[in-house]
Amino acid sequence: MGLQRSVPEKPSGCDLNRLAKDNKLKMNILAGDIGGTKTILAIFPPGARPRQPLAEMTFPSSRYASLEEIVREFLDKASLPVDRACIGVAGPVIAGLAKVTNLAWVVDGPSLQSTFQWSAVALLNDLESVAYGIPVLGPEDFYTLSAGVPVMDGAIAVLAPGTGLGESFMIGENGTYRALASEGSHADFAPVGPLQVGLLNYVIQQGFEHVSYERVCSGLLGMPNLYAYLKTTYLEEPIWLAEQLAACEDPTPVIVSAAHDDTRPSALAKATLDLFVAILGAEAGNLALKVLSAGGIYLGGGISPRILADLQKPFFLEALRSKGRFRKLLTDMPVHVILNSRAALLGAVAYGLTLPTS
Repeated sequence: MGLQRSVPEKPSGCDLNRLAKDNKLKMNILAGDIGGTKTILAIFPPGARPRQPLAEMTFPSSRYASLEEIVREFLDKASLPVDRACIGVAGPVIAGLAKVTNLAWVVDGPSLQSTFQWSAVALLNDLESVAYGIPVLGPEDFYTLSAGVPVMDGAIAVLAPGTGLGESFMIGENGTYRALASEGSHADFAPVGPLQVGLLNYVIQQGFEHVSYERVCSGLLGMPNLYAYLKTTYLEEPIWLAEQLAACEDPTPVIVSAAHDDTRPSALAKATLDLFVAILGAEAGNLALKVLSAGGIYLGGGISPRILADLQKPFFLEALRSKGRFRKLLTDMPVHVILNSRAALLGAVAYGLTLPTS
């Protein structure tokens, strides 16, 4: 099942009001974006441009025992009928079952369908959802790091550093693209240069037998590991930064903010972010080679837009392209940053609109 790279006509406010009033006659779709940190649910009317939900809510994932609990609360508050659902999940989806990688949930598609009496349920890996969102986003939703030379129907690589590191890709035929899931971020981390070799050894010394790209290039695991490692290389940790990190639950935003703070510079925070960007660039190049993404490379997730200025520095693209004999091939590949934080949700509803109705 694929999606055309076209944007349907956007409904007017009056159209949306009419759709809302007539919802009992409509086969609404529930779209979800399920992550380790937050869960976003929205209800969309059929046929509307997938940017105009009838209802939308965000929930802190870890405060709920299951997705079913969140869905039930959302539907009670929204008071709108739903006929089908498409949900992107941050984890592998096998035979209708998904284990959320950074959350103690198992999402069961057939069980959801039965519990809520929906006509159809589709579970996608969250990066499949992001990929399906790309064709329905507009030019304002992207920042181009390198225009490259895109190839019509060329494969597209998608990476998204956030709580974890997600990866997927799209294959095209006659202007229609189909997204495919990947768990490539859990492949072995391949260090580049002495600093990264030292990082690998450091993480192994912490007791991890397997060091993946996600463990060194994500928000929940990666950024804190880089910071802790670089502290051992005699980079001084400012007292004010140590105090902020001790008082927070999520160190990544604090580290990124400190790296961008020119009023009280922290060499440790800057070095952490530089190392993160270099590793992200190298893995983007790895994925691009594996799927031959002549159609482009897209960076999504919550972290990429926050570090846009860092991604514009030459060493990101250098890390991406530094692949020996294939430098020219990678240089020709367009590289874009997805700026729209709702890409996964919009991709889920775009795919969900193709599901059968009762």
